[in-house]
Amino acid sequence: MPDRCIDTPLGPMTVTASGGAVTALRWGNGARDADPLLDEAETQLTAYFSGRRRGFDLPLQVHASPLVQQVCAEMRAIPYGETSTYGTIARTLGTPAQAIGQACGANPIPILIPCHRVLAANGLGGFSGGGGVESKVWLLRHEGAAGLLI
Repeated sequence: MPDRCIDTPLGPMTVTASGGAVTALRWGNGARDADPLLDEAETQLTAYFSGRRRGFDLPLQVHASPLVQQVCAEMRAIPYGETSTYGTIARTLGTPAQAIGQACGANPIPILIPCHRVLAANGLGGFSGGGGVESKVWLLRHEGAAGLLI
């Protein structure tokens, strides 16, 4: 599976592709494999981090449990600069909010699938990406959702 390490304001991130789709994004260094899909992922992520892009148009494949796949689909529907809550997604899917939080934490493609846009009813909630909650706050501020943090 080809990887592409991308420098971002939140540190290096590595995108992985397989079978014509992005399958993972993780914090940390990785290879810089040649791959047209990874070229496009790098272009789109660079534009996102520079404020020139608000969404992603990449084929994504979530290799995870059915619940994680459902939660990822719900997260992809949250528009740039907006948020939802674990409870809202839980009601939509008929699943306990705690299970939604765990599914968000299992998201294999953060940022491209915006788990940072999901908040707890009374606060930020967690974030499993590099830098933890600080990265979540940075992403929300970047998208103009910082008013929710005050």
